[in-house]
Amino acid sequence: MADLTIRPVETKRDRKAFVDLPFRLYADDPNWVAPLKQEALATITPARNGWYSHAKAQLFLAEQDGRVVGRMSAHIDTLALTMPAEQGFGPDTGQWGLMEAEREDVFQALLARAEDWLRAEGITRALGPISQSIWEQPGLLIEGFDHPPTIMMGHAPPEHRAWIEAAGYEPVKRLLTYDLDITQEFPPIVKRIIRSGEQNPRIRIREVDKRRFEEEAAIILGILNDAWSDNWGFVPLTPPEIKDVGVKLKPIVFNDLIRIAELDGKPVAFMITLPDLNEAIAPLNGSLLPFGWAKLLLWLRAPKVRTMRVPLMGVVKELQSSRLASQLAFMMIEYIRKASVDRYGASRGEIGWILDDNQGMRSIAETIQSRVNKVYQIYARDL
Repeated sequence: MADLTIRPVETKRDRKAFVDLPFRLYADDPNWVAPLKQEALATITPARNGWYSHAKAQLFLAEQDGRVVGRMSAHIDTLALTMPAEQGFGPDTGQWGLMEAEREDVFQALLARAEDWLRAEGITRALGPISQSIWEQPGLLIEGFDHPPTIMMGHAPPEHRAWIEAAGYEPVKRLLTYDLDITQEFPPIVKRIIRSGEQNPRIRIREVDKRRFEEEAAIILGILNDAWSDNWGFVPLTPPEIKDVGVKLKPIVFNDLIRIAELDGKPVAFMITLPDLNEAIAPLNGSLLPFGWAKLLLWLRAPKVRTMRVPLMGVVKELQSSRLASQLAFMMIEYIRKASVDRYGASRGEIGWILDDNQGMRSIAETIQSRVNKVYQIYARDL
């Protein structure tokens, strides 16, 4: 057997090989959802991903006997470097991610190369896996291997956990997703809270207006960067990122699935819900050709899905820990729940990810009788 070679990704052909590898490794995994290859390429192409406006990355391929047998990224987010160390990132902290490997020795060789790159850049502590932005697919799946991930969530084989821990990495944070039967009405106490909010003239829960996409996105971004600013792992979302994410997600943005809560006419909370695009793209095996584009276009015109995902919600800091914060959350959840069932035929919701120490959000999820269905873990070690 030829020696294992680890080399940097340098060409378009290399990037294609980087994107193609998981299609072979997960070919027999019924719970892996093949991404659209053009979207996967955009994620690792600086000109097409606004995250690169404040970050840099080096991608690596592992090759043996003329075959690609592994891949990994090493990256540094300059905004993450400015965050307080007690919030997870901070000075001298880099990341690695986008990891795939045929065998443990391949993974360890890739990780060693990624760590060397980070050290050469002055990094003394590494977090992983984070692929690549904290807002994309952070963490390693450690529970919930028995069902596919929803849109913008990751998947991995169980053995990756042992590989990472064997390299000396220790868990630093868990991210949870919650599963909810949205065909069932909420408990009586939640209904009372919602009715009370509906009788409060200071409160207005409105749909977004997709025709004013940029304006609405700016409102949500302002609330998000305030609401999440004290959370572990927070890095502010920037206009270039919002622009690129908007291009990608705009086709699955529907007015009645995204709500903004106003208090005395001021936006103070939001909730974003997305139809699970993975249900539509799973049969396409990563390609829109020859007829995948037509099938996807038809689906986008009037999506009918089993699952809705809530990737983001937030309440401005001045209201957090107040009764009003949970009231606004319950109201938005209920209005979107009804729209999801009545207009899109959905029966299941997935909320998250939620930090394991975010007691406020966990309490809301548990009060509406949802349960943890997947757990992701982020690791760290000093270099």
